[in-house]
Amino acid sequence: MIDHLTLTVRDLARSKDFYGRALAPLGYAVRMEFDGMLGVGPSGKPAFWLKQGEVPTQPMHIAFVAADRPGVDAFHAAALAAGAADNGAPGLRPDYHPSYYAAFVFDPDGHPIEAVCHRAPAPAGARKKAPRAASGRAARGKTKAARARPRRKGSKRR
Repeated sequence: MIDHLTLTVRDLARSKDFYGRALAPLGYAVRMEFDGMLGVGPSGKPAFWLKQGEVPTQPMHIAFVAADRPGVDAFHAAALAAGAADNGAPGLRPDYHPSYYAAFVFDPDGHPIEAVCHRAPAPAGARKKAPRAASGRAARGKTKAARARPRRKGSKRR
């Protein structure tokens, strides 16, 4: 729905360092830089832009997607190490929905920043399915094309 957004920050260099460190566990990095502005995002396209300027008086809440719950935990730890103020430790927020797992911090300009994972964890003891082994003719190398080739007189199909 939203292609990108821009957040105004007081100190672009400080915010570049903060967001670079805080968002690295989520797979985000600085992807473009211009005079007084830079873009952060996943590989290929910046979606979150920072620009130098006077910060609006109203803080902006921004939530970043985490692929899994350990990503939320890593975001929180990295953000605190980068100088964020804690605004909510990683954990479930069942008031939003049963699988809402998030962590909250305040960035250097006081904006409430969040990392969130909406996925339910894998059930305890669940294992990933192994790829199915080939069976029948495919396992023996008998593809449809091989079966369609004419036989020489007297030869047997295997």
